Amino acid sequence: MTRSKIATRPAGRLATTLALALAGVAAGLLLLTPPAQAAFKPRSHKLTNDRVAHWTVVLKRAVVRSAPRVSARVVTTLPTMTTDDTQNVVLVLGRIDVTRHQTWYHVRLPILPNNSTGWVLRGYVGTLYTVHTHLYVDRTALRATLKKDGRTIFKTIVGVGKSYWPTPAGEFYIRDKLTGFGDPFYGPIAFGTSARSAVLTDWPGGGFVGVHGTNEPEILPGHVSHGCIRMRNAAILRLARLMPVGTPLTIR
Repeated sequence: MTRSKIATRPAGRLATTLALALAGVAAGLLLLTPPAQAAFKPRSHKLTNDRVAHWTVVLKRAVVRSAPRVSARVVTTLPTMTTDDTQNVVLVLGRIDVTRHQTWYHVRLPILPNNSTGWVLRGYVGTLYTVHTHLYVDRTALRATLKKDGRTIFKTIVGVGKSYWPTPAGEFYIRDKLTGFGDPFYGPIAFGTSARSAVLTDWPGGGFVGVHGTNEPEILPGHVSHGCIRMRNAAILRLARLMPVGTPLTIR
């Protein structure tokens, strides 16, 4: 009995020692194991307001959806080129990071009905560019005003659409800049916009509204056009020095 009692003591101590050692190892492993990764929460960002805006180039034919998810309804498909044979661009109103690897842009669209917007995956478009200008056209006062960072830097009289060919009201943007016309009717420079005539849809190119000069300055200001916004040639040349492509356009 004495030997048995003496023999059991080391075994008990060894078991206790092993248990303590294993507990220490387990605690160490817990310290070394990283915590569970936090669930990703979608993040949204507003990218365009009255003072600053963002635009981007369509890099490949882009499917635009009604919501930032691949199962949402298709609103339209954006080509890479415009009907003026220039690179197609869109105004970016905001973005949402749905996951760590999936970002959608909320964009203004150059389609009918006017003022349409939609969502496009980031992979279809390029780098975001920033503009600090905003063009306002008042169809009642027949005036155009360009602001930069909220400050007025340009004003001029304009001609707008006749009552049966009205210049559409809403929120748009400047899509492209064209020069070298053989026809003096358009003046020296024209800007293409995302606005479209709702009544001249059969026009070449789809009836997009332009901002351009004129060879008839005496008719300005007035309701004189098919929907385009006309300026005196000196005014459009000055505007061209101040207003980049991608500038938001508000027509009231």
